Amino acid sequence: MKKKLLAVITAAVLALSLVACGGGKDSKTYKIGICQLVQHPALDAASQGFQDTLIEKLGEDKVTFDLQNAAGESATCATIVNGFVSDGDDLILANATASLQASAAATADIPILGTSITDYATALEIEDWTGTVGNNISGTSDLAPLDEQANMIKELFPEAKTVGLVFCSAEPNSAYQVKTIAGHLKDLGIESKEYAFADSNDVASVVKSAGANSDVLYIPTDNTAASCTEAIAGANDAAPIVCGEEGICKGCGVATLSIDYYELGQATGEMAYKVLVEGEDITKMPVEFAPNVTKKFNKANCEKFGVTIPEGYEEIAE
Repeated sequence: MKKKLLAVITAAVLALSLVACGGGKDSKTYKIGICQLVQHPALDAASQGFQDTLIEKLGEDKVTFDLQNAAGESATCATIVNGFVSDGDDLILANATASLQASAAATADIPILGTSITDYATALEIEDWTGTVGNNISGTSDLAPLDEQANMIKELFPEAKTVGLVFCSAEPNSAYQVKTIAGHLKDLGIESKEYAFADSNDVASVVKSAGANSDVLYIPTDNTAASCTEAIAGANDAAPIVCGEEGICKGCGVATLSIDYYELGQATGEMAYKVLVEGEDITKMPVEFAPNVTKKFNKANCEKFGVTIPEGYEEIAE
């Protein structure tokens, strides 16, 4: 009887031991640092979609986030991500180009996922771009089809002769978009001219000059512009603005062909889960793109500039 009891106790202890060992992976808590360049609706939505996805997949008690905002300063991005490295975070989310560049400089070991990055080759100075970074970096791109945005300008303003391309010269991805869409506009028989502002201090004066000398203005997905939509709207009463994303359009534009930044964040969260839990090799993960793009319009600004929107556009909610 004693032998049977001892055997039962031994089996029970062994079973508990196996459960404990088997549950090691499930009990891990992941710490993720999020460096967001600046606070505005697009980047906010991407960060939120990323967090919501990982909480849903891992459980709220299995993941913690250290979300820090750099207030538009590249130097602050470096300080933030260096802190993540010192803390030994499991993964870094770099939200916007300056955050990605700072993260790349800070660590070659911790997995880095970018989001709200227009062009990784431009951001990371990669000449022979194949779609995969090839080191500890991957992520998602917020690049909407620039040829389709050019077609939208032609569709809405068939008589337009000149388009003013307004962007922040400190953002390389904005310069990339502007140069690319200029080629598409030229193919459509539309001339364009660049109007670059250095930072938020001169955005109003540059926009005012661009509006006075253009039939239409175009603003790409530009973080500085996204933070200054009120100033842009106040400085421009001459030319309607077509925007690269919904947040800017809501503040100062008439129409956009935009991705959904929350969906972009969700896609990045799915990538993070694959890296952290499923053990996928980040060095082989290609950059992913937003699953959907939508034509949208700002009703109030369309009325202000007398723009008639054709069928197939969705009104931006106030």
